[in-house]
Parts: sequence; structure tokens; C-alpha cells
Amino acid sequence: MKVNKVLFITQEITPYVSESEMSNTGRYLPQGIQERGREIRTFMPKWGNVNERRNQLHEVIRLSGMNLIIDDTDHPLIIKVASIQSARMQVYFIDNDDYFQHRQILTDENGEEYNDNEERAIFYARGVLETVKKLRWCPDVIHCQGWMSAFVPLFIKKAYKEEPSFRSSKVIFSAFDDEFKQNFQDNLSDKLLLKGIEKSDIDNVISAPYSHEAIYKLAIEYSDGVIQNSEKINPNLIEFAKSKNIPFLEYQSSENYMDAVNNFYEEVWANSQE
Repeated sequence: MKVNKVLFITQEITPYVSESEMSNTGRYLPQGIQERGREIRTFMPKWGNVNERRNQLHEVIRLSGMNLIIDDTDHPLIIKVASIQSARMQVYFIDNDDYFQHRQILTDENGEEYNDNEERAIFYARGVLETVKKLRWCPDVIHCQGWMSAFVPLFIKKAYKEEPSFRSSKVIFSAFDDEFKQNFQDNLSDKLLLKGIEKSDIDNVISAPYSHEAIYKLAIEYSDGVIQNSEKINPNLIEFAKSKNIPFLEYQSSENYMDAVNNFYEEVWANSQE
């Protein structure tokens, strides 16, 4: 077994948010992988509808306090943690007053999509990676789930590729049926620029309007493997993933899912060594 450490960068985890296909995957997949002998770390955003008192979240002072600059504005990074005792699993939460406090996942209380969802996703991705660096933990596989994690593959392959924590990491992206309707803002490529990332790294893959399909294609472009996590997803994404000649795991029934994903980690690792 070459893959010993798996980092889960997840959009939703039950019981912190309501049950859904994604939140159930976020809850039970890390547990299943841990039970199969791998070391895990799990992250999700601290959405405003996460009940901190009931779920016993507390801030990790030694990890908090960094400022992340997005679109020329400083945003403080706050790290919180909670435990799912029955799974012996710890969950790290990325928090920020502007992007997550008092705000839900994709839409507000009136069902309107937030007009800065791309900034929230950028902050989340960078927040996770900076926190893992502070933990001095080196994942073999980084498993991203949902649109909120879609910028992680780009960051890993370009901006963080020389970081000791991620130098050998392989990135897997799970595609869900989690489409949003409102496109991300047209200056997205400017907001994604970090040291090591050129505009061409984005513009050669996708262009405005930055739809859900475009954001997923960017994630797939910089991933080492792709999982079709929902039974029905945009067929253009399946075609795009298969055109990349990287390992692709088709939709799995619930009884086969854990073992299939566990084996897929090894397939991706072996493929990247060839």
C-alpha cells in the first residue's frame, strides 16, 4: 500500500449540515478509508448554519490568525475543530467572518446564490492548504469533493507544488450533481493568480462565462484522477475527464463504493509513477 495519508477537502459533512449525497459522502468516506488502514485529515467550510455549540466546535488558536489576500483585500483565516466520536474522526473547519459566518452554503435564505461564491471557494482552498502546511502533514492523496474544492487542484499543481507538504501529493476530484446557476465573476482568473500561477494556466483551459461546467473542467484539468460521485452528472464533464487519459472511476453503488475508492487511490498513485 503506497497511499498512507489522505486529505479530504469536502464541501459538506453530516451531521454538521443536512443530509445529502455529498454530506453523507463527506461523513462516511473518510471513516471508511480510515478503517481500511489509512491516516486521514478532513476539512469543510464553517457554514453559518453549522451549530457550533451543539457540535462542540472550538477555535484552534495556534492555527488561526493568518490573513489571506483575495482581490486585494485581507481576509482573516480562522480554524475550528470538532470530533465525530463514533467515527473517531476529527473535522477541521475553515471560517471567516466575511465568507462563512451567518451565510449558508450556495444560497441565502431567499434562495439567491451569493455573488462572491468564487471568492469563498478560493478562500476555502487556500485556507485548507495553508493549515495543512502548519500541521506539517504530508498527504499522499488529496481528495476534493464538490465545487467548493474545485480550485485546489490548480493550486496544488502550480502554486504549492514545491511545498514540502504537497510535493508528492496526488489530487483526485469527485464530481457531484451540485450545479449552480449563477456564473462566477468574469475576473475569476485574476483572483486565482498566485506565485506560480499564470493567467494562461486558467485561460488555456476555460474562459468566461465561468459556469459550473467550466469550474469543474478546471478542477479536472489539474487532477491526477476523477471520480463520478453522482449517478447523473453533466456528460460533457465525463467526456472531458476521459479525454485527459487519467484514471476515471465511474459511478459506484453504495455497497461497492468504499472499496472502489480505496483501490482507486492506489491506481492513481501507480499511474502517476509511470
